[in-house]
Amino acid sequence: MGDGSSFLIVLLIFALVVFLIIVIVVLSYLKLWVAANFAGVPVNLISLIMMRLRRVNPVNIVLPMITAHKAGIHLTSDQLESHYLAGGRVHDVVYALISADKARIPLSWERATAIDLAGRNVLEAVQMSVKPKVIDCPDPTAGSKMVAAVAKDGIQLLARARVTVRANLDRLVGGATEETIVARVGEGIVTTIGSAASHKEILQHPDNISKTVLAKGLDAGTGFEILSIDIADVDVGENIGAKLQIAQANADKQIAQAKAEERKSMALAREQEMKAQVQEMRARVVEAEAQIPLAMAEALKKGHMGFMDYFRLQNIKADTQMRQSISQPQEEPPANVS
Repeated sequence: MGDGSSFLIVLLIFALVVFLIIVIVVLSYLKLWVAANFAGVPVNLISLIMMRLRRVNPVNIVLPMITAHKAGIHLTSDQLESHYLAGGRVHDVVYALISADKARIPLSWERATAIDLAGRNVLEAVQMSVKPKVIDCPDPTAGSKMVAAVAKDGIQLLARARVTVRANLDRLVGGATEETIVARVGEGIVTTIGSAASHKEILQHPDNISKTVLAKGLDAGTGFEILSIDIADVDVGENIGAKLQIAQANADKQIAQAKAEERKSMALAREQEMKAQVQEMRARVVEAEAQIPLAMAEALKKGHMGFMDYFRLQNIKADTQMRQSISQPQEEPPANVS
């Protein structure tokens, strides 16, 4: 009898603990359940408990459902819970749907969740569709304040544009970002200025840049739609053409100087060669003159030449030396200074 009483007491304690747990769980979700039912959102306590078991915070599901229901958008808890489990931002998607509905922008739940799961801020995209965004080109945060381009006359122009865009929800998933818009607009500015015959044309009609760039359809393949491109500022830069001509002239001058130095070096080398040849020829003459006495001695020895012939030759040589000395101008003696 004592064992039966102990077992009954344990059973009652266990039942009491289970009852307290159920009461605590019910009370923890009772406020949320009451708020949902008073708002007209059909949610039962079992669903809230099952959400917790699936590691889903019921507050993140029920409150957005209430907000959407009050705004006239009917969503089920399964839709919100599936998007939450996929890593989406449920609150942003619901607020984006409400903003799109009020602005008469067609946006379905599937497209909104796809945009959100793609990493884009769907609420910001809807707001940008209602209120267009202005993008500076070039981006000041990138370190460059002006787009530099050179006209055909060689004058550099510095331009800055402001691009007004709005989000295109149909192309937002997989579309290029704002950086692509900035890069394409900068490329269009450079092309337009570079094709101008004179920089004065751009200064007189800066709107030609906007018209030309806008006509290129630069928003193709992006998540935005370009509404307008306005040239905020155009400044005259440096005379790039003149600088290039000066640089080319300096390069030609240096090449000409190098060639002149080369010719001068060749001429000096040729002069030294000629001097060496003259010295060589003089040495040969001296060598040949040194052979004359030996030849004369040989001729006298063999009888081919007589002594009278030798003396006659010496007289001719002395007469020639005398004539040469007479023909050379004599230097005047220096004047005596008293």
